[in-house]
Amino acid sequence: MEALIPFSLNALTLISILLMVSMGMAIIFGLMNVINLAHGEFITIGAFTLVVVQGLGGNFWLALIAAPIVGYIIGLALEKALIARIYENPLHAILVTWGLSLILQQVIQLIFGASPQSITGPFPGSIDILGVAYPAYRLFLIAFALATFAATILVFKKTKFGLDLRASIQSSEMASVMGVNPDKINARAFASGAALAALAGVLLAPLTAVTAYMGINYLARSFFVVLVGGAGSISGVAAGSGLIGSLETALSYEIPTTVAQALVLALAIVILRFRPQGILPA
Repeated sequence: MEALIPFSLNALTLISILLMVSMGMAIIFGLMNVINLAHGEFITIGAFTLVVVQGLGGNFWLALIAAPIVGYIIGLALEKALIARIYENPLHAILVTWGLSLILQQVIQLIFGASPQSITGPFPGSIDILGVAYPAYRLFLIAFALATFAATILVFKKTKFGLDLRASIQSSEMASVMGVNPDKINARAFASGAALAALAGVLLAPLTAVTAYMGINYLARSFFVVLVGGAGSISGVAAGSGLIGSLETALSYEIPTTVAQALVLALAIVILRFRPQGILPA
């Protein structure tokens, strides 16, 4: 029992991290079919929003509010300037977002330098759970990720924006006839995906080294979570995160973490070979 509790909590923590970093990808790639190779940089933008806010005397909670706003504004500006012109050409989307990724990395490094940034998390202590001390911040991360996921599901299932987006994805021509502006919906959807990625960056910052290249570590894993869960399905993100997160945690107890990650990604490729629509297709 003593070994099971930390294992379960570690698995839930990793699942929550994957859930947070993949929700934005699920919107931009899974729903909009845009291969966004700059997704990791929006995570980095969120983390550096925390750096800036704390540098100006603010706290973690202020950054948690500011980061998705910053991500949304930057995402909206980039969608209007670049992404809106390449929806019909997936190859152009790959090249443009890859170039954008490199530019954002260099801009962040020029402004903040190459050294890891110093930030402070909101909960420094631990909480005793059935005799096992577990970091309080990780427990907060699990709860916050679940709440954010539930809120995202509600937005896409119950709001006019979610209905318009799903209608535009199924048939932009028919949606236009019904009064939906596809250009406006696409812009808001891309910006929302960027906002969720930036929010994930703030939550990740207390757990990892905050550098200009931190987002690269989550790009491939976000793609695999969305693909394994089911591209085009927000609910599939939870399934993909659960599968990949639990397997990676279990393997990390026996082999080095990097090897565990490689094996899990290889397994994900096998799953996609036999079930290309994912676990929970749209």
